[in-house]
Amino acid sequence: MSGDTELHSTFHGIGVSAGTAVGPLVVVTPPPKPPADEPATTDADAAAATVHGVLEDVAKGLEERAAVANDHARPILEAGVMMARDPGLAAGIDTQLQAGKGPATAVTDAVEEICAMFTALGGYMAERVTDLRDVRDRAVARLLGQPEPGVPSLSVPSILAAHDLAPAETATLTTETCLGIITEAGGPTSHTAILASQLGIPAVVQAAGILKVPFGTTVAIDGGVGEITVNPTDQEVALLEERKRRRAAALAGGTGNGATKDGYPVALLANIGTAADAHKAAAQAVEGVGLFRTEFLFLDRDTMPTLEEQTATYTEVFTAFGDRRIVVRTLDAGADKPLKFADLGPEENPALGRRGIRLGMIRTDVLDTQLEALAAAYRATRADVRVMAPMIATQAEAMWFADRVRGLGLPKVGIMIEVPAAAIRSKGILYHVDFASLGTNDLSQYTMAADRMQGELAPLLDPWEPALLDVVALACEGGQLMGKPIGVCGEAGGDPALALVLAGLGVSSLSMAPGKVPAVRTALGLHTLTQCQQMAAAARAGTNATDAKTAVLAMADPVLRDLV
Repeated sequence: MSGDTELHSTFHGIGVSAGTAVGPLVVVTPPPKPPADEPATTDADAAAATVHGVLEDVAKGLEERAAVANDHARPILEAGVMMARDPGLAAGIDTQLQAGKGPATAVTDAVEEICAMFTALGGYMAERVTDLRDVRDRAVARLLGQPEPGVPSLSVPSILAAHDLAPAETATLTTETCLGIITEAGGPTSHTAILASQLGIPAVVQAAGILKVPFGTTVAIDGGVGEITVNPTDQEVALLEERKRRRAAALAGGTGNGATKDGYPVALLANIGTAADAHKAAAQAVEGVGLFRTEFLFLDRDTMPTLEEQTATYTEVFTAFGDRRIVVRTLDAGADKPLKFADLGPEENPALGRRGIRLGMIRTDVLDTQLEALAAAYRATRADVRVMAPMIATQAEAMWFADRVRGLGLPKVGIMIEVPAAAIRSKGILYHVDFASLGTNDLSQYTMAADRMQGELAPLLDPWEPALLDVVALACEGGQLMGKPIGVCGEAGGDPALALVLAGLGVSSLSMAPGKVPAVRTALGLHTLTQCQQMAAAARAGTNATDAKTAVLAMADPVLRDLV
């Protein structure tokens, strides 16, 4: 950032939700911290009773908000309720109180111990650190007699700025009052990024220095390129408004199946995680589901969901989409997403441990029950169901999984390519299955050896990295040789410019948050397959992610700049 933040200046972060906006900046007040001189606890039992009561109050507050929230926000708020009532958190706080720490300090230290454990586990558990710290902040505020932290009441449409936003806060925002979101922390796959994109709110993360901008200052945000302008000039505002108008015009009237300008089909699909997601996505102009994340049925449970429970959920989802395809990913859990009923114990490096298909091959009872439920739902609906396994790395794993799926009468079996080994050897692996889907989030972290939950490494995880595109190209080459379709179900599929590159590499379907489909559909319709192939070659020739994207935008129809 250059210049005085109270004057005209421009700085950059990572654009994670396209769109533009201009408005007053509302800085979310940092949460209270325990006073350094907080008196020590002399009656641990009495203090524990007080803290437990406060945690219950926090849980009830989140519960009340969940009761009136929409289908998308409700499960996020309910996750906070479960956190506040977690016996493990209460036990950790009790231990801190027994050691003589003051109540607010005990809550803070106990939460940080659990956060350290979650961060070490990575994956889904690391993503829950933000939820847990939100519960901590609300509890500490109540213990100190202060208002609960969070997004203030927005009397006029505003742009929010925060170090980070808790999922419970982001989930309740609306486009009527929140024009844009800027955070100092977070990454392309953070809660803030994903939710902002789904809501259609422009967002920029990793914007260092944003909290130094005074409350109420007019700022302009471009969530596509990640640019923020403090005290923009009238000319800059006019240019941004013109870009907003052009974007709306480009997206207007876009319907039908995804295809390039010369008719090469690229199916545009939705990512879903729950039955509620399915009903919402099915009402939109998508060609089906490219990723049904089934683990939400399993996590935070003491026992495995029954065959009947799973069958009912899968049947509901399949019915919602009629004759449109539904690609189901079997349980993606394990060391980084531990299950209480299938815990294989601690591991030195959970991200490289017994997760996905590796867990399924050990706990065959869990996988077989899920496959039986999927088969029963298929028989009941005769839907276009395609079942794929996560974390496949070898031909032997693919064969083992395919035999189980076909043995139950399910029509199509596939694999996730998120391990570089599977991309490199895709020809051999695809011999045994019907299709593959690239999970670009995990494929990126394994290709670049960079933890996707560590915000400081976000630049390495840019899906425009030429090395990642090379790995994707290898996977697609195997698919073309075997005549098997390759899709993308990671966040990369929702980037309109990157969608052109992926199509040029040979990808035949893209799965994303439903709100991203119109921009991707429009981008594909502006370019021929040959142009996409030329852009793919230019991106792979780049020396870094910035070079790759710059080269593609220079070759693309000018309208594309209004879509990203």
